Amino acid sequence: MRFESYSDGHMIPLDISVENGGQDTGARPKPLLLTALSGCSGMDVVSILKKMKIENYELDIELEAEPTDDHPIYYHTITMAFKFKGENLNAERIMRAVNLSNEKYCGASEMLKKAANIIVKVYINEEEVVQ
Repeated sequence: MRFESYSDGHMIPLDISVENGGQDTGARPKPLLLTALSGCSGMDVVSILKKMKIENYELDIELEAEPTDDHPIYYHTITMAFKFKGENLNAERIMRAVNLSNEKYCGASEMLKKAANIIVKVYINEEEVVQ
């Protein structure tokens, strides 16, 4: 059940749990979709904020995905929480960067929107920013 996938010259091991007949030596395919989504959007946001001259912050992106009950099991809802930490962060610009990524630039987001409801939340220093 172990596979090796190559992307841009980098090997990504894929496997399933021991309970399901694998050896648990690699990532599961569906969670890698979430990794791609957070990586794609995160890189967009950092790039956009850099152009806006916003620096000196930390960003964590946490994703929660709700799977369907029946086969084929897929994520019907994905919640993305962009968590920023730093001083004097401009909430309006941060929201603009996150929205630009998820509405215009992130191809992974655009693809997954066709199958799942993607909910985006933004937090600055642990407080949710409401649009």
